[in-house]
Amino acid sequence: MNRRNFIGKTAASAVAFTIIPRHVMGGNGFIAANDKIQLGYIGTGKQIYTLLKNIGACKETVVLAASDVYKSKLDQFVKAALAENAKKEINAKVDGYHFYRELLDRKDIDAVVIGSPDHWHAQMAVDAAKSGKDIYCEKPLALTVSEGRAMVDATRKYNRVFQTGNMQRSWRDFRHAVELVRNGYIGDIKEVNISVGEPVKQCDLPTEPTPEGLDWNEWVGPSPYRGFNAILAPASVDDPWAWWRGYRDFGGGLITDWGAHMFDIAQWALDMDESAPIKFIPPDMPAQTHGLSMAYSNGVIVNHKLWGGKGDDNAVQFIGTEGRIEVSRRFLRTFPNKDLAKQDIKKTDKRVYFSDNHYQDWIDAIKKRSKPVSDVAIGHSTSAVCNIINIAYELQRPLNYNPETEKFIGDDMANMLLDRPYRGTWNYKDF
Repeated sequence: MNRRNFIGKTAASAVAFTIIPRHVMGGNGFIAANDKIQLGYIGTGKQIYTLLKNIGACKETVVLAASDVYKSKLDQFVKAALAENAKKEINAKVDGYHFYRELLDRKDIDAVVIGSPDHWHAQMAVDAAKSGKDIYCEKPLALTVSEGRAMVDATRKYNRVFQTGNMQRSWRDFRHAVELVRNGYIGDIKEVNISVGEPVKQCDLPTEPTPEGLDWNEWVGPSPYRGFNAILAPASVDDPWAWWRGYRDFGGGLITDWGAHMFDIAQWALDMDESAPIKFIPPDMPAQTHGLSMAYSNGVIVNHKLWGGKGDDNAVQFIGTEGRIEVSRRFLRTFPNKDLAKQDIKKTDKRVYFSDNHYQDWIDAIKKRSKPVSDVAIGHSTSAVCNIINIAYELQRPLNYNPETEKFIGDDMANMLLDRPYRGTWNYKDF
C-alpha cells in the first residue's frame, strides 16, 4: 500500500468510526453525535407550525410522524413536515396517525412534540414517558396541579428529557431582567405586578354539527363530554376565533395562556422555581377578573393586575426598594437608571441558566441527557401557580397553600380542585 492509499483508507475508516449507532454507546436513550433525533408531533393545530419551524431549524432533527383526530389538519401538517425535512435534503416519510398511542408505539421515534389542547397534556406526556420518548410540551404544562406533579414524576421515573414551552426563558430581555432582579440592581423586591387577562370560565358554547373528518369524542378525550363547537376546534389553523383555552375542562383562560409566560418570569426572578406562594387572596368584589394578590414565604407580594397604559399588557413589573424593572416581549425598561436595560451583568454577579434558543437547548439536553432551561419541574411549578390562581378566583376566598405538600391548608373543597375526574378509561396516574 502506497502512502496516498494508506492515508485515504485511514481517513475513510476514521469517518466510519465517527458514525456510531446510538445503541452502542451510553446505554438506552443515548443519541450519538451524528445521529438524527427522530420526532413525532402530537396535535396539529396552529401552534404546532411554530414548533415545526423552530425545532426543524435544529440540524439534528427529522420528522417521522404526526397524529391528530382532525384528518384535514393532520394531512396539512404531514405536507408541511415533509417540506421541512426536504429543506435538510432528508428524504424521510412522514406517517400520519389518528391515535397518538400508535405514534408512541414506534421504536424509531426518539422524542415527541406535544401541541394538543391543554386538557390532553398530562395523559399524552405520561404515555410518552412510559414509551421511552423525550418530550417537548407546550405551556401551560398541565390543567391541574395533580396532573403537573404526575408529569414530573413520570419524567423522572423513565429518565426522560422534558422541555416546557416557556420559551421566554431563552429570550435575552427576560433573562437580563431576571439577573438584574436576582443581583439586587433595584434593591430588595417588595412587589411584582403581572398584567395578563382574565381567569377561566365555564363553557357556555352551543352545540353545532360535528364536521366530517373530526373524531369529536376523541378530541374531548378525558374531559367531561360536551357537544362540538367550532370555537373549540376550528377547521382552519388560521381561524382567529379559536379559543378552547378560555373554557374550563379544556384550558385555563388567559391566566394559563399569557399568565404561564409572565408568572413564570416572576417565579424565575424571585428564585422560586419548583415552589409557589403560600397565600392567595382574591379581590373582595365577586366576579372581578383582576385584583388577586399572592404572597411568598419571603414576604414578596405578587399581584394579578393591569398596570401602565396601552401596550403594557402581558408584562411583568418588579418594584424594588431602589428602582423598578418592567419587561415584556416588546420592551425592557428600568427606572430610575434607564441604562440598566442595556448594561451587562458583572462577571462576579450570580447568573441563571443561559439559553438563547429554546429549541436547540432541548435538542442539546437530549444529547447530553441533562435538564433543559425549562425542565418539567419548572413548567409544573409555573402552571401550578396559574391553576391555583384560577381556583382562588372561583372560590372567592383567601387560600393558604403548602408548596411542599402541594395542598391547601385546612380547605377540603379547594383541595378537591387540585385534580379533576377523567372520563372513561383514561388515567394519567397509571405509570
